[in-house]
Amino acid sequence: MLHERICQWLGHLKLSRVILMVSVMLFIVPLVTHYYLSKYETTTSMSLGANNMRHTLEALGDLSTTNVVDLKIRIEEMLRIKASVSTELRELEEKRGKLQREAAAASAKSDSVKAEYARATAELQRLRVSADQARLAQLEAIRRDSPELAPPTQILHTQLPPILPPISSASEVHCRMHSCFDHSRCSLTSGFPIYFYDPEKFSPLVGAEVDGFLKTTLRQTLSYNSHLTHNPNEACVYLVLVGEGFPLDKSPSSTTDTYKLSLNESAIKSLPYWGGDGRNHVLLNLARRELSVGSGDAFHTASTGRAMIAQSTFTMQQYRPSFDLVTPPALGPPGGDVWVDCAPIAPARRKYILSFQGSQTPLPAGSSVDNDKFLIDTLQKTAKEAPSSDVFYLQFECDPPIERRAVIHIGDWTLCGTDRSRRSILRDSTFVLILAPADNNYATTALLQARLYEALRSGAIPLILGGDRIRLPFDEVLDWRRATLSLPKARVTELHFLLRALSDADLLTFRRQGRVLWERYLSSVQASMDSLLATIRTRLNIPAQPAIATSGVPAFNESYYPPKLEPPAVDTEPEETLGPSEAPYPSPAYRRNYSLALLHGYELWNEWGEPFALYPQLPWDPPVTSEARFMGSAAGFRPIGAGAGGSGKEFSEALGGDRPREQFTIVILTYEREAVLAAALARLRGLPYLNKVVVVWNGVTAPTAMQAWPESGAPVAVVRASRNSLNNRFLPYNVIETEAVLCVDDDAHLRHDEIVFAFRVWREHRDRIVGFPGRYHAWDLNFNNGFLYNSNYSCELSMVLTGAAFVHRYYLWAYWHSLPAAMRDYVDEYMNCEDIAMNFLVAHITRKPPVKVTSRWTFRCPGCPVTLSADETHFHERHKCIQFFSQVMGYTPLLSTQYRADSVLFKTRIPHDKQKCFKFI
Repeated sequence: MLHERICQWLGHLKLSRVILMVSVMLFIVPLVTHYYLSKYETTTSMSLGANNMRHTLEALGDLSTTNVVDLKIRIEEMLRIKASVSTELRELEEKRGKLQREAAAASAKSDSVKAEYARATAELQRLRVSADQARLAQLEAIRRDSPELAPPTQILHTQLPPILPPISSASEVHCRMHSCFDHSRCSLTSGFPIYFYDPEKFSPLVGAEVDGFLKTTLRQTLSYNSHLTHNPNEACVYLVLVGEGFPLDKSPSSTTDTYKLSLNESAIKSLPYWGGDGRNHVLLNLARRELSVGSGDAFHTASTGRAMIAQSTFTMQQYRPSFDLVTPPALGPPGGDVWVDCAPIAPARRKYILSFQGSQTPLPAGSSVDNDKFLIDTLQKTAKEAPSSDVFYLQFECDPPIERRAVIHIGDWTLCGTDRSRRSILRDSTFVLILAPADNNYATTALLQARLYEALRSGAIPLILGGDRIRLPFDEVLDWRRATLSLPKARVTELHFLLRALSDADLLTFRRQGRVLWERYLSSVQASMDSLLATIRTRLNIPAQPAIATSGVPAFNESYYPPKLEPPAVDTEPEETLGPSEAPYPSPAYRRNYSLALLHGYELWNEWGEPFALYPQLPWDPPVTSEARFMGSAAGFRPIGAGAGGSGKEFSEALGGDRPREQFTIVILTYEREAVLAAALARLRGLPYLNKVVVVWNGVTAPTAMQAWPESGAPVAVVRASRNSLNNRFLPYNVIETEAVLCVDDDAHLRHDEIVFAFRVWREHRDRIVGFPGRYHAWDLNFNNGFLYNSNYSCELSMVLTGAAFVHRYYLWAYWHSLPAAMRDYVDEYMNCEDIAMNFLVAHITRKPPVKVTSRWTFRCPGCPVTLSADETHFHERHKCIQFFSQVMGYTPLLSTQYRADSVLFKTRIPHDKQKCFKFI
């Protein structure tokens, strides 16, 4: 009822009143609430304070009533609990640290086991490849038709030649090696011993005066020859030096000149080792003094038995092919470098297209032989009608006239003027005319040989008119067609056409070949004598004496070697197999050396126009061309693994080719940088196909004996050079047993895959330098002073530096025996350019450019000490080296190429800006 009333009351209320009441309540209620809350907080604070006081008093009352002993017990118990908890916490901390250490050790051991497993896996793979290689080698050895041969025992005679009856003069004319030579005294392994009759002792017996220069020179020259023996009992060949015949003075009442033979036949035949018929004797007549009178034949109408004759003048009836020898006249020095006497090979065309100076000697009285008048008229007409660009220098009468002393009347052409005046004309001549004697009975004369000598020395290409019958020096072994032109006299009208038909490249080739033949075979008495003996030895199929290798002085005594330091383990993933891990395997020797001359004879020529048969016997095969390298296939023998093909896997696991098994030697030149050397040796660890490491210690002091050296995985031979010279890099040390030699600087960083790839490329180009840093030579456009050295990045190169390059071991020998000594002396003087000299030598021999592999251009060694190349004068000196070497050789033999060998199989890194520059394989 109440709420009904309230509702009714509310229903009568007005809205305005309701709003007013609500407003009043909203204002009053907060004020009242605030008042009571403030009053409550004050009361609460006082109440709490009173309660705390009360509790404190109660606690004090409890404390007063608590037993003190019990309190102490509780405190001690609490302390024991605290100590126990602390101890447990420390033990737990120790256990946690121990577990952490054990976990770290287990992790390191796991990593070590993983690395060891990786190395073991790679080693197992290498051993598998080695086993396969050994199996193939075994099968190859079983299938060979002939076993490995050792040199036969040396057989030498112990008695003098027996006395035999002399042969008739008619039989002398038909003497050949099979009928007049005693081969029983010259066994295969005899070494071709030569006995030389001392001119001072036996010259009176011979009965002819011998030039004093020749006496002294021949004794000295032959003393350097390895074939010389002082025991006549064991000699194969006996060498006799005889004098020249001398012309009689012309009698006032005589109308013709006469010629007296001063050779005493009875004296020669009474030589102590003549043996009755003179077999195995060589009668040597070196024309020198009497060239101006056309002599040189000391054996005219003389009986010489079965002895061979070696001289410069022969008649057609007197010369016995493949028995007698045509020798050049002794016009040069005793020996040594002769490059100073030579003219430059370039330019190809000179002032005179053809030159000739001479005066013809008279013919015998009443002779019907033409005196070359038609020939002279034709040549003069050709010179007159030639265009102005073709200048001829023809002089058929000497001015002033030569003194007419007694001569041989054969229509030969004497020399005009002095050697100096003739040389000035020849140096300006592209071709020089050499006229054969008008008397067709002569095969060669000393005057003709002298003209040939002077022409080749001055770089003038000889053109021999009447050369179809002329015999040139050592022509049975030297290919003179590559250095001279020959034309019958009847075809003299074709002469001008022939001269103009040759291009500049052909002219330079002829001139270069002529200079090489002159330097090696004609230039000096020593060159002529060595060539004479080598020709006879080659006829007998006797290998030359072994080349003497350089014996390296060990840096340590035989009983000591530095301790080896095992390189630290490297956590790397196993790489692809680069090759087998096998014991050192030297390159084959001896048998191939002997068969080379037998199988190929004189068809196997090098680029100098000379056969390898004339070389000293090297303990390896020379870097010859493919026809010699593939002799095995031509003979029906196919090596196991040769030509088997295969994909990348087979390619990486075997060398293949015609030499499926081969290794290389690394030669490191260093100078008192043991730390750098140690790092270099450590980088070679595990390198396949490595036979040996030869360290050439160029330092003044010996290496430290107590310092440990890293293990390289191959034998290391440390040789100490006698002096500090960059030429020591190319010494043919006897410890080098492989044909492949990798020359490396001690600070050159090369990966194993790069080295193995370069080795594979070298095996396809054995006669070239194959390496990494490429350089080139460029013509000096500003001053025209010749070629300059350039090391800028280029798409063309002409040199590969030997700081990281493969070369054939033959070139180490050639560097010291074929390269002019002046170039090696220049290297020592400037302590620079030995790599340029080697590039000059190889390019000169092969006429081929080097082969660059991979994109490497330089090698940086930030932690290495200062090197020779860091000197600011180093670069300028290399300019001078190229110019001086070109002067010594007469031309710049370097050849440019844009070829570079790369292989993606060996992960070669090729910069994008270089990929367009080279051809790839």
